[in-house]
Parts: sequence; structure tokens; C-alpha cells
Amino acid sequence: MSGPLRIIEKEYRGMGEVGKRAVKVIAKLTGELLERHDKIKIMHVCGTHEDTVTRFGLRNLMPKGLQLVAGPGCPVCVTPASVIDSAIELAKEGVRIFTYGDLYRVPGNKESLSSAKSSYGCDVKIVYGFKDAINSFDGKESVFLGVGFETTAPTTAAMIVRGKVPKAMSLLSAYRLTAPGLDHAMLLHKERGIPLKGVIAPGHVSSIIGAKAWSYLADHYGLPVVVAGFEPLDYVLAVLEILRQIKEGDARLVNEYRRVVTWDGNVKAWNYVMKAFSVVDAYWRGIGVLKNSGLNLRREFSPLDAVKKYSLSLRDKQNDLPTGCRCAEITLGLAVPTDCPHFNKSCTTSHPLGPCMVSREGTCNVWARHGGYGLINELLEEMNLEKGRYNR
Repeated sequence: MSGPLRIIEKEYRGMGEVGKRAVKVIAKLTGELLERHDKIKIMHVCGTHEDTVTRFGLRNLMPKGLQLVAGPGCPVCVTPASVIDSAIELAKEGVRIFTYGDLYRVPGNKESLSSAKSSYGCDVKIVYGFKDAINSFDGKESVFLGVGFETTAPTTAAMIVRGKVPKAMSLLSAYRLTAPGLDHAMLLHKERGIPLKGVIAPGHVSSIIGAKAWSYLADHYGLPVVVAGFEPLDYVLAVLEILRQIKEGDARLVNEYRRVVTWDGNVKAWNYVMKAFSVVDAYWRGIGVLKNSGLNLRREFSPLDAVKKYSLSLRDKQNDLPTGCRCAEITLGLAVPTDCPHFNKSCTTSHPLGPCMVSREGTCNVWARHGGYGLINELLEEMNLEKGRYNR
């Protein structure tokens, strides 16, 4: 391991003295702020942030009254069941389906691509991305099922714009944009009387669209916002900065993840996206249609559009989650996995019922793998220590 990586490993992941001091300051600031706020709720909008928070137990380092909540940061979790169903129909008709490993096991309205392959012998192949699918192409009629936020769309767009897509391959687009999902979550929190006090913006997405993409949160909503990296210290420093701004009555954008994210982002990559796709209203699974939240191929690339090529009818419906499944509320930060009656019972990582349990960016999957709160609080109680640091 090189010198710079050792420093990141020691200071950012191991927290070090900076992290320990930051946690103490967070406790002090929270105590002061709770004298005039009932609760301080901060939302992050990335599944990898949720993984960091849960895996490293960061919530249990936070004082009572400070809530860290996962927002809409899992694109697989909001991929419509109708898109999965359409891909399965094509596969049963003999079309090869290329897709990401995260989506392979996500149930549609009746079954998943995985079960379609095992039950009917459908030709479904897991790939790293669109370029990988093109490299694996052997002439057979194929469809790439593309899902993701702004991070994965550029690689697909680049292949399309540069004319690298074989004639017998097409795209079924389920790409979504992050900000509309966040805006919807903020609106619902406000309507329910639990407004967000700050936002931790996603590092991966920001590396493409730039830190500037989140300035509207401070300018129009008056919210402190920090673009953060994915090590424990990155996240803790982001929380500290948000609390500091709240105390000072400030609301501005801070880029903590400057070692990766620039103000403008990857302009070339995003230009490819804008050349290949149009921004459209799009359906989010269990949530509904969000304005200007999806990416569809532009007219000049319509021969590559699987929806048009195969005359697919994507019948989106609001109730495209299993009965009792609370993935939509969990995705929006209005509930946590343990609120769902299926969590770790009828819905597990081995046998997922809802989409949030499949993807490693899904909050339910993260909690199932890393423990969530129940075990931690049980252990604290057994040791006669303070229980229930997580305050809903």
C-alpha cells in the first residue's frame, strides 16, 4: 500500500484523533441545537454512504436527537417492476438480456431475471456495464437493461454517441436522476412535520455532475449541504459541518470530497449523456412519477430503443411492491428496515421479497448484512449501558 493510501486508511477509515475530536464537537453542537430544535434530521442520498454509516456503527457515535437517515440513493430499488417484467418477456421470446448483477435478482411483479433463467432457461448474462455487454456480443439479438443514476449513464451514453452499438443490440433504459428523488423526499418530510435540516450529497454522482449541482439546496431550500466521501471520517466531518452551519444560521454548499469531486464534475462524461438522452418524467417503483427524473434515448437514437423496437408496453402502477413491503418509504427515509414486517423474516438477502433487500446499495440489504440497530441495542442493554441512541 502506497504512502497516501496508508494515510487514508489510518485517518479516514480509522478515524484517528481528528475523527474522535469531531465526534465530541458533534455531541456538543447537537446539545446546543436541541435547545431550539426537537430533532435534527440529516439525510444522505447514496447507498454507499448508508453502508459506511451502518457498517462502521456511526449512528451509535451520534448523540440522541441527531438522526442520520438514508434517502433515495439506490437506483435498483426504484427500477419499475414493469421494466423487469418486460425484460423477462423478451428473454422468454429468445432475446438475450444483459444487465447488472444488482438487478439480476430483483423481483418484478411475479418473478426475477434470475428465476426466469433458472426456470425457463432464458439467456440472461450479468455484465459490468454497457461496454462489457458490447464486448460480449456474438451476433444474437440482445437487449441491455440499463439502470443507475448519473454515475452509470455516461458509459452507456458514450458507446451510443460514438456509434459503438451493434445493430442487433438495443437499450432498455431505466436510468434515473438523483435530485428529483431527493426533492420528493424533502417535500414528504416537510409535509409530515419532520423537515430535513441538512443533506449529505452523493460523492459518486457528484464526480460526474459536479458539486455545483447541489447548490440549489442551499440557495432555494436554505439547507446546509456537504458533498462527502465514503470513509467514516468523510461522513463525520460532513455531519459536523452541517451542524456548524445550522448553529450559525448559515446554509451553503461545501465540497468535503475534493480529492475526487470538482465543482464542474466530469464535463465530457455528462455531455455524452445529454447527447444520447432526453430528460423525461419517469416512474419510481412504489413512489410514483417524478417530473424530469428519467433518461430516454433521443429521437436520433430511436433504432436502439428497446421499447420502440419491440413495442413494449411499460404499464407502471403504484402498487408494484409486494403486499406489506415498505421499500418505497424506506427509500424516501420515512421508515427504516425494521419497520417492515418482512425484514429478515420473509424477506432476506438469500430470498429477497422487495428490491431494497437485493441491491448492496439498498438500505434493507445494508442493515441485513451489517446488523442495523436491534442487536446493538440488545447488547447495550445487557451491559447496562445507554440503550437506543438512534432516535426516530
